[in-house]
Amino acid sequence: MSRKPWDLAFTAVPEEVAALRRIVRLHLGIWGLHDVTEGAQLCVSELVSNVITHVGHGTPATLAVSMNGTRLRVEVHDPDTRALPTLVDAISDSEGGRGMVLVDAVADRWGVLLHPDRKVTWCELETGLTSPNGHVGTVGVMRAEVLLGLYATAGLPRESGSGRLGKTMAEEAMIDVIADVLHWLRAHGCDPEEILDRAQTHFEVQIGLAPQV
Repeated sequence: MSRKPWDLAFTAVPEEVAALRRIVRLHLGIWGLHDVTEGAQLCVSELVSNVITHVGHGTPATLAVSMNGTRLRVEVHDPDTRALPTLVDAISDSEGGRGMVLVDAVADRWGVLLHPDRKVTWCELETGLTSPNGHVGTVGVMRAEVLLGLYATAGLPRESGSGRLGKTMAEEAMIDVIADVLHWLRAHGCDPEEILDRAQTHFEVQIGLAPQV
């Protein structure tokens, strides 16, 4: 899976925070990084709130999201190179100083980069990916790979690498797997279409795409 870096310019006002969180959730869903979505959203909220509080309401800023190896990297750019975020011991009933404490608790690492015209506050979260363009090793994915391995021993194609050809071969093998399962269901008096609908619903619930009731 290709996870291309993206960035979005925004104005640092409280009303933008919810919109930025939704955009991050959408992109991470497309990237298949559902397990780090909540943490990434929290980091975005706190980094943007820091700009609003310590740089100024209405500051022009940029959110940038990318992969650094197998880590998800979240950056917030702003034009003030003097107001540096710091990690302090925040008192439980104090509103000040808690932003970077939360980021520090959620992210695996964070820091600040200074450029002549801007400051970049960044944090990185572990994703569980096996490679930058790979997938998260969930139970369902691992079971599917075991099944593909069994089909490979029967002479069917199996993914041999991360290239386009290997991916195409793996997709063809998985089509064979699904078709054979549908044949099995029909042979045992089951309705293949009903099972497919139920499987699709189950899949959407697992990845968080099912509509909220």
